[in-house]
Amino acid sequence: MSNPVKLRSLYRSFLRELPSRPLAEKPSPLKTRIRNTIASESRIPMEQAEQYLQYFKAQRMYATLLERYNPGMNMDDETRIKATARRVGMEMPEEFSYGGDGTDGTGGAGGVGGSAKGQ
Repeated sequence: MSNPVKLRSLYRSFLRELPSRPLAEKPSPLKTRIRNTIASESRIPMEQAEQYLQYFKAQRMYATLLERYNPGMNMDDETRIKATARRVGMEMPEEFSYGGDGTDGTGGAGGVGGSAKGQ
């Protein structure tokens, strides 16, 4: 692993695969470890470093595909059920309210039971 151009390229590839952080924050421990390992005198074989890089790429792709094909993964149950109903062309029914204040049309005077006129 004596080629400095190849080392620099490998290091930059590692940095591209890791999540980005604002410049004001100190570097993540993983970035620091990778930099120290690449810069150290006792170097790991190039093939092993490239295997680690391929693993990082595969993990990033796995997370991307998981989010793409499981869109309801981060939703709460109610939101996920509504989204599923919309996906098949249905709408969720309005929930019944026990309040009976007359503002939502489910209770109070003039509701479903008849009219309040003439009483």
